[in-house]
Amino acid sequence: MGSSGGLVCLTGGTGYIGGRLLSLLEDRGLSVLCLARRPEALENRVGTNTEIVRADVLDRDSLSAAMRGVDVAYYLVHSMGSGEDFDQRDRLGALNFVDAARECGVKRIIYLGGLGDASTKLSKHLRSRQEVGEILRGSGLQVIEFRASIIIGSGSLSFELIRALVERLPIMVCPKWVETKAQPIAVEDVLDYLLCAFDFPESESRIFEIGGPDRVSYGEVMREYARQRGLGRLMIPVPVLTPYLSSLWLGLVTPVYARIGRKLIEGMMNPTVVRDPSALETFPVRPRGLRASIQRAIANEDMEFAKTRWSDALSSAREPPHWGGQRFGSRIVDSRYVDVEVSVEDAFEPIRKIGGNTGWYYGKWLWDLRGFLDLMVGGVGVRRGRRDPANIHPGDAIDFWRVEAVEPPRRLRLIAEMRLPGRVWHELEVSEREQGARIRQTATFDPVGLAGLGYWYALYPLHRMLFAGMLRGLGRAAEMQGKKKLDG
Repeated sequence: MGSSGGLVCLTGGTGYIGGRLLSLLEDRGLSVLCLARRPEALENRVGTNTEIVRADVLDRDSLSAAMRGVDVAYYLVHSMGSGEDFDQRDRLGALNFVDAARECGVKRIIYLGGLGDASTKLSKHLRSRQEVGEILRGSGLQVIEFRASIIIGSGSLSFELIRALVERLPIMVCPKWVETKAQPIAVEDVLDYLLCAFDFPESESRIFEIGGPDRVSYGEVMREYARQRGLGRLMIPVPVLTPYLSSLWLGLVTPVYARIGRKLIEGMMNPTVVRDPSALETFPVRPRGLRASIQRAIANEDMEFAKTRWSDALSSAREPPHWGGQRFGSRIVDSRYVDVEVSVEDAFEPIRKIGGNTGWYYGKWLWDLRGFLDLMVGGVGVRRGRRDPANIHPGDAIDFWRVEAVEPPRRLRLIAEMRLPGRVWHELEVSEREQGARIRQTATFDPVGLAGLGYWYALYPLHRMLFAGMLRGLGRAAEMQGKKKLDG
């Protein structure tokens, strides 16, 4: 069953792993059938060789109608965010899926589960992940099951939890689970294993335990992340802190909802290490170590702002609070838009001329004050202006910003070069509407530690006023540009 095989079915395409795997399957030129409860969530994320079908693993009839002609199916769904009965939903979903797979002639199911010694008292979450694998294998079809520990990658649930704790807490009172051993693996290596399973030459079902080369505690993962971010952190171990109390604590200090956090922590009390190294003997994948995995996760966050995130998964969807911006990993994102009745080109024209002598379309004295304060602490201030009053290119300086990307007439992204306890991006995008254009303004802040968070929230009311005024000014300037064209 090679890469030129028939139709590939992917479940969980809106999730963290599934979303990334989808693009890799498309890159291989495979015809992909994406099953989704809400197809509209995937419409703008698939290529021409991918078909999206409305189906739900909890709805048996929807699966039979969707899976005809499928050779290989990736089963990457779980219900951990759906409530206390998530294990029952996982069980029902797996039973429905294998029934439909048998009926439709599926030859191979590839599944990603969790590590953990089944002979010990596993958490409800880990027990459910392994039970799903048992149900799939019980179908009589070939099942390739991978069992993984912590997945390190920008946007993964476990990594975001660890990162949020380290970023926000200079002193951590650590319960016993922080010293539990795990074997973290980079998300890229997990995806390599999943792709290799598509071409697996054998025909029997197999379970493969996968992990990186480092066997470390959760505390050691936190310390390595802190080291790479340049954060000093004190970790104080305590003998007791129940999963329930820990989950409430996580709900306050991390982006992980308390109900999901509790299930995660219960799983963290179980060692998740590789005991069977056969994956290394079977597949040409050599997982990277913890240091390289974290380094790559941080770099990927910078390069792509995470292609998919754990919160994309519909099972854990919930609107985050809007005051102060939405949280995406360590970043805070504040976004707003204005609609204008002009063309995309006219809407982008004032964006093209922003800064320098033109200014920022609102609160000039505030921008001047911010530049002066930056200059006083050794920053660049606003003295640089801009190289060209009408044209911009990547790398150009605009006051105390640097052009990171520009795609006329659609997008301009600036990165701040002022002195800050973190990094700031300011992005302006123009999209077409039926009656004109929409200008979207997005400020993204990546704070470093508590100083960064304090800076953001202390100045947020001022930033909100400044950015909202600037957006209104851009809208007015765009309307004037359109009127000028009509009059001319």
